[in-house]
Amino acid sequence: MLRNGLKLGVGMTTRTACKLLICLGLVPVGLALAQTCATGDEMDVPTRTGLEATAQGYFGLAAKGDVAGLKQSAIPSVAESFSGIAAAVQENQGNFAAAKAAVRGVFALTVDEPTPGQASAQPAAQRLEFLCGVFGKSGQTGSSAVFVLNGLPAGRYAVTILDVVAADGTGKDSARQDGASKGDAYVVSFVLQQVAGEWKLGGFYAKAGESAGHDSAWFAERARAFVAKGQTHNAWFYFLQARNLATVVPFMSTRETDRLYDEAQKLVPADLPGEAPMELLAGWKVYKIRTIFAYGAAGEVNLVVKYDWADVSDAAKTYAENQAVARALVAKWPELRDGFRAIVTRATEASGKDYGTLVGMGELK
Repeated sequence: MLRNGLKLGVGMTTRTACKLLICLGLVPVGLALAQTCATGDEMDVPTRTGLEATAQGYFGLAAKGDVAGLKQSAIPSVAESFSGIAAAVQENQGNFAAAKAAVRGVFALTVDEPTPGQASAQPAAQRLEFLCGVFGKSGQTGSSAVFVLNGLPAGRYAVTILDVVAADGTGKDSARQDGASKGDAYVVSFVLQQVAGEWKLGGFYAKAGESAGHDSAWFAERARAFVAKGQTHNAWFYFLQARNLATVVPFMSTRETDRLYDEAQKLVPADLPGEAPMELLAGWKVYKIRTIFAYGAAGEVNLVVKYDWADVSDAAKTYAENQAVARALVAKWPELRDGFRAIVTRATEASGKDYGTLVGMGELK
């Protein structure tokens, strides 16, 4: 979830809970400031190595759970409200304590001062689009990236991206015979701002790079196989998971994320929940489904379904309702049996309190 704000700084966990300071904007207002981007290959060596060393240093603090050290290194506006980053660091510290990080990419973003005599739009209203790397006639290439940010005043910024795997070398590059990863792979990104010649912490993102032991490419391959079978719903959910895993930070797009988006948009099922809930008929009851998405756990890909329910305090009754929702959904879309090991139904109150039940496909006769 993104929240608009003027501050730079983010805490994003593997549950995709984030507190934003950099925010996406959709409508440009007023006179835009000039912005430029340089990739690692386009930077001078001292700048690139300095950014890489800074990112590794901040990762070292995160791996030790040194929230105080990170806060001390943050820009003032982020240090004043550090709870989101602190929570993300503490949640992931166990994953990073015995891990090593390798730099995947470094991007330097510059926002120029307005030309003398010209008035710029208010920073909070500005949509800044940074085009990084080499683009082709069809758009992005393997070396390019696009960042869309809102509310950045003139200055120098950077985004550094690290691939994190277990210290023993396991992770996405070391697979078992079943194709799943031996270790957990994560992606950690730091947003930096240059202050008085030093790169200070402006934002922190940490997310899993795999789901159920599989990466984005695996989910995309399965999605295309489902397309070939005419299983539109399975394909849609797998494409969404593929794009989620390929997305490093929510304000960045690449050729791969653009391609996955385009592929998914060609087959959007008409009967999915959107702004209005999807109504699912089960016997004489109608359930209002709010959210459906794929989720990997313990080496299995399951389908999570969240629906409105007035009161989850009666566990036995809610368990039966969850079973009914799972059964009705598979009856509506039989192809789900081919795509998922189980349905995870979550009855959710208006307050957000919920009650979940894992229903294996074998239970749905």
